[in-house]
Amino acid sequence: MLRWLWEWLFKPAETKPTETSLHAERRQKGAASGSAPVPPDPATSLVFWTLLAHGSPAYQVEGFSSIQELYAKIADMFGISPSEILYCTSNTPKVDMERLTGGQIGLNDFIFAHVRGRKKEVRLCKSEDSPDLILSDNGAGCVFIKRIRDGGIIHLVQTICVGDHIESINGESVVGWCHYAVAQKFKELKKWEHFTMTLIEPKKAPEIQPRSKAGKSLAEQLPEGENLPRKSLRLRSKGTAIIEEMPSGAEAKAIERIDDLLELYMGIQDADLATEIFEAGKDKDTSEELVKALKEVLEDFIFPEEVVPDVWKAIRDARRINGPL
Repeated sequence: MLRWLWEWLFKPAETKPTETSLHAERRQKGAASGSAPVPPDPATSLVFWTLLAHGSPAYQVEGFSSIQELYAKIADMFGISPSEILYCTSNTPKVDMERLTGGQIGLNDFIFAHVRGRKKEVRLCKSEDSPDLILSDNGAGCVFIKRIRDGGIIHLVQTICVGDHIESINGESVVGWCHYAVAQKFKELKKWEHFTMTLIEPKKAPEIQPRSKAGKSLAEQLPEGENLPRKSLRLRSKGTAIIEEMPSGAEAKAIERIDDLLELYMGIQDADLATEIFEAGKDKDTSEELVKALKEVLEDFIFPEEVVPDVWKAIRDARRINGPL
């Protein structure tokens, strides 16, 4: 992997200093008070390589505990605004929706940032109850197309591609919205109503990339019978980031099943949200306890109650294979 990366980049740029301002501030406070300096948080001390997906030198990025902080640091490295970043992928510069960098980052992952490219506008007719688009978001106010269902009208429109950011619908900006709100906006459109979307495609590396086919799934990426733990950095919306083990094969399959249920019932895909749902329910004894936990964890997110039985079954199946989680 490293050899390929060096060949692709030719020569990485000089790295930024490895001591973050947070660590320096802790040392200064310790020195001023005469006490020993506070040891750095191991989660925020991790160093990752980051690049622009369409081509750039490589820099080191560290000291982040959320997606927003990660985007801000990457933007600072390359002298751009954080809002220019549509999303990031792990270990590939391609627009691969199964390699999105979200709330869980492998400790050996390379982070490729996909930035705003060409703007385009399309006019469509809503011929089905909901458009054949599966949406996701980057956790920082950017909703994008994660998948296009085969056989629908939108699949025939070559202008619309997986990875495109949805900037507005019928002239109304949806920047800053979550994927669920945009999916609901599409559902509210009347059948046979014409509507317009403004899309932003990411800048791409100079190679032909697939329009709607994704890479291997999370479970498929794990070798058969793989039981060895893989460490990752978990970014959380509340609290500090933590280092933990990547999901096992059974857990990964349960998370993907929950993600499929989000697509089926809500028209969204979000591996991080699916992981949060799984984590909230993995130690619960009844579906009623799961519902209560989801309300506490997801807060304002509207989770359809009719999905709960299927989610509970996915979690129970993982527990039956792995034992108590």
